[in-house]
Amino acid sequence: MSTALELTNLCKTYVANKRQNHVLKNVCMTIEQGEMAAVMGPSGAGKTTLLHAISSIERPTAGRVIFFGKDITGLKEKKLSDIRLKEMGFVFQDMYMLRNLTVEDNILLPGYQAAKEKGVEGRQKIDERCCELMSKMGIDKIATHDITEISGGEMQRACICRSLINSPKMIFADEPTGSLNKKASNGVIEELLRVNREGTTIMLVTHDVRVAAACDRVLYIIDGQIPDDYELGKYEGGRILRERERELNTWLLDLGW
Repeated sequence: MSTALELTNLCKTYVANKRQNHVLKNVCMTIEQGEMAAVMGPSGAGKTTLLHAISSIERPTAGRVIFFGKDITGLKEKKLSDIRLKEMGFVFQDMYMLRNLTVEDNILLPGYQAAKEKGVEGRQKIDERCCELMSKMGIDKIATHDITEISGGEMQRACICRSLINSPKMIFADEPTGSLNKKASNGVIEELLRVNREGTTIMLVTHDVRVAAACDRVLYIIDGQIPDDYELGKYEGGRILRERERELNTWLLDLGW
């Protein structure tokens, strides 16, 4: 299995009122291609900062990020922006949908921005990709709805469609079920699992043990460092998820969760 992501001594420091806050401290880790990995830890441990530093939303203070064999740490902002658009997908708790666009148009927008083929033919291919994704996610019937007319679960599935429109190498998800009820949360995780089984690498941040238990591996972050990780293996569905939850809970409690 090839490596999708490799971090070497990744650091992130913020300076406020002349005081330094070392949020990430020499983080080293790898994510393999096709893996679905969760990052867990207490509030303020550095989970979201880690995700942002890896995906270049924020520049790390020091260290290296190797993304599918490419060192992206020192790239110029234009090149980083291009990689985020075409090779990475993002799903956030705050869904950042444009309220003046329909569900379909929100999904289409990054596709049009990244289209290799310009003109009518290029747009037609993106349109077809969008229809395919919405159908798979079960939201094709709300394509023309305004953002204010759909449920939280439907909106998050639309966000997953948007993250996949350019066939990214990897998806970064930050608390993708954090604002959803249990039923909607289950639906979103099922969709992410399906996307992962189709070959897309996923790294997600979560506080929810049930969500993490569906992942292949869980990394624990505390005080800006990752002292341990736990291998669960691929989740094939069914009632075994409860066993994985219990197993994961035991490990987390041993770490002081």
